[in-house]
Amino acid sequence: MAHNLADVNAFIAVARARGFRNAARIEGTSASALSDAVRRLEGRLGARLLHRTTRSISLTEAGARLMARLEPALSEVDAALSGVGRVGDEPAGTLRLNVPVSAARLILPDLVPAFLAAYPQIRLEITAEDSFVDVLAAGADAGIRYDERLEQDMIAVPIGPRIQRFACAAAPAYLDARGRPGHPRDLLDHACLRGRFSSGASPAWEFERERETVMIEGDGPLIVNLGPAIDLAVEAAIAGTGIIYLFEAWLAPLLKSGALEPVLPDWWPSFPGPFLYYSGRRLVPPPLRAFIDFIRARPSS
Repeated sequence: MAHNLADVNAFIAVARARGFRNAARIEGTSASALSDAVRRLEGRLGARLLHRTTRSISLTEAGARLMARLEPALSEVDAALSGVGRVGDEPAGTLRLNVPVSAARLILPDLVPAFLAAYPQIRLEITAEDSFVDVLAAGADAGIRYDERLEQDMIAVPIGPRIQRFACAAAPAYLDARGRPGHPRDLLDHACLRGRFSSGASPAWEFERERETVMIEGDGPLIVNLGPAIDLAVEAAIAGTGIIYLFEAWLAPLLKSGALEPVLPDWWPSFPGPFLYYSGRRLVPPPLRAFIDFIRARPSS
């Protein structure tokens, strides 16, 4: 069945803009023309793609499935078109990355300024969130994740330190008042400042020494959304509210200044560093290829 690509483009514009009027302004056409194009496409497909109300539109299940299939294809078309005539030229365009908040805080600051200085024609768009999303469906070119959260059939490139540690710490005044734990199980008698994923799961605190591993699910007066609100828990720990468990690199400046004191440092667990990952089934856009080459050329710690 042959399809009018103009009608397909009209559907994409409306879906992205979440409305006919907004899409019409962006595309430089009329809302009625877009509406007619979407109706023609729906008629050929035999399926409703949009729920229409007087105030808003939303994708139907069929529309959402179609967009999920179209987005990767559109990215490949954009990459192919942007690469035409640029062989040997400086890479240019937009690179979209979806990363955890920890990577935006601990990994990217050491990379982004140097990368943008080396490639002034590239614009970097970064979305930092700790919910588990399909980076391609979210419109990103690549993502940063840890090994246990990598999606299948993706190419993974090491990025940042190859070994990281979790650290446990508290304000000296808190430890003077409540005592210093000698074993991870002692934390069950302390105020633990916990984190929670957007899924609702609250990860246990893991400790290891030699061949012993201990998982602790402590309790305390504060639970924050992991990622967006973690700085609030850090400030609470500095103020003496309780004990925090976080990336060692995140807490390192506070440990160095004495604002926080290490707790059970002999038990801090190490884990492999993160990876940049992207689909091996797509044409790699020039900005992403430049970023991959850039991080591969940097020494890993």
